[in-house]
Amino acid sequence: MNDEIYKLCEKLIPSTYVQQGREARHTHENKIRILLEHKKWPEDGWDDDTIELLLQELATMDSNNFGGNCGVGEREARIASSLVAKRHFRLGHGIGRSGDIAAIQPKAAGSSIMMKLTNAMALDCLRVTGVRSTAACFVVPLATGMSLVLCFLALRQKRPQAKYIIWPRIDQKTCFKSILTAGYEPVIIENRLEGDELRTDLDEIQKKILELGAENILCVFSTTSCFAPRVPDKVEEIAEMCKKYEVPHVINNAYGVQSSKCMHLIQQAARVGRVDAFVQSTDKNFMVPVGGSIIAGFDAQFVDKISQTFPGRASASPSVDLFITFLSLGVNGYKKLLKERKEMYGYLGTELAKVAEAHGEKFLNMAHNPISMAITLSKEGEDSGKAVTQLGSMLFKRCVSGARVVAPGSSKTIGSHTFPNYGVHSDIYPNAYLTAAAAIGITKQDVDLFCKRLDKVLGQWHGQGKSQSVQNHVAEGTS
Repeated sequence: MNDEIYKLCEKLIPSTYVQQGREARHTHENKIRILLEHKKWPEDGWDDDTIELLLQELATMDSNNFGGNCGVGEREARIASSLVAKRHFRLGHGIGRSGDIAAIQPKAAGSSIMMKLTNAMALDCLRVTGVRSTAACFVVPLATGMSLVLCFLALRQKRPQAKYIIWPRIDQKTCFKSILTAGYEPVIIENRLEGDELRTDLDEIQKKILELGAENILCVFSTTSCFAPRVPDKVEEIAEMCKKYEVPHVINNAYGVQSSKCMHLIQQAARVGRVDAFVQSTDKNFMVPVGGSIIAGFDAQFVDKISQTFPGRASASPSVDLFITFLSLGVNGYKKLLKERKEMYGYLGTELAKVAEAHGEKFLNMAHNPISMAITLSKEGEDSGKAVTQLGSMLFKRCVSGARVVAPGSSKTIGSHTFPNYGVHSDIYPNAYLTAAAAIGITKQDVDLFCKRLDKVLGQWHGQGKSQSVQNHVAEGTS
């Protein structure tokens, strides 16, 4: 409300009461002013009232919410359901324009402001969490796989003759299908077995660059966050190699923002070598609904080129979700979540090792994987693979989600490529295993309940009674 409205209010009730209300609103408005002035992620999280006030103010700036608007175009952000309108805070125009997802919309000033602020806070976040030299980024309403496709298509404009993408193998369909969807031929680099870990074969990457010719390679496509027993690629060494041979480098950092180790790897890679873009999921790192990702890089012009590759406008929903979450958590709230996640990683490792030992299994040494860990699953006989799969079903029926049970031996064909031992990230990995991840938002209760249920299931799976020894270590919970 402006000064004139406050003066009119004073004619209805005592001016002291009006002044109190005015000061209360000023507190909210001051936070909004600082955000608009500095375009920085707030140190402390905002209360819901302030966030809703800002969203309401932004929505009134979009043409579909103008009182006397007369819309005669084919897209006027008309919303039939009031529930849908509320769900989207009446922000119906989306983001971007037909030629650029990062462009300002004349019909949607409020949505455009929200988009710019979200991108600014996302940039702050990437820098705060470890990639300090990030030059630019933008939030795109695509999950990780399609965002990687967008990066590849942007690189195509710079390297139209390229045919191949060199890819250290990771058995996750999205990564591989992003190469195929972009129209490139994947050059699969098998991982090396070093102890319990699967690590990058740098010699083979270099061999393929020389064999195929650097000019024929669109990029090397590396990975940070991944399921054990695979560990993050040696992205620093890959970046140095890419710089030497003038080959682009794209990093899949799907859920790596929550890991200081993954972010440090990217920062170091950019410092010593070449990194053209790195992509991270919004849902995995910021606990928002699936549907968005952040594309970032160290050359603002190239990041802008990626955003221009996106055809048409886009849904604002992922940006709205991230905008609200950034403001709700603030820098300090997010750092607290990261600290708790790291503590739970250590706790999960300790408790999972106890369960493994109690059932004669081995806790695999995954020193280079900062999020995912694994234990062996030993079962003799011809149907050992089927038995391992059965264990996964037993856990799922007991409401254990996210744990992955993998047995060597099964293959999968994706496109025209067949992967032996699919799910294991390797043709030669010797063990069946179970993985668990300490991802952002995990709690001690989650760990305790998981270990309790896993202990019970392993006892049944091995055909033995429930291990009393591990019960002394695992907290009580419902089975």
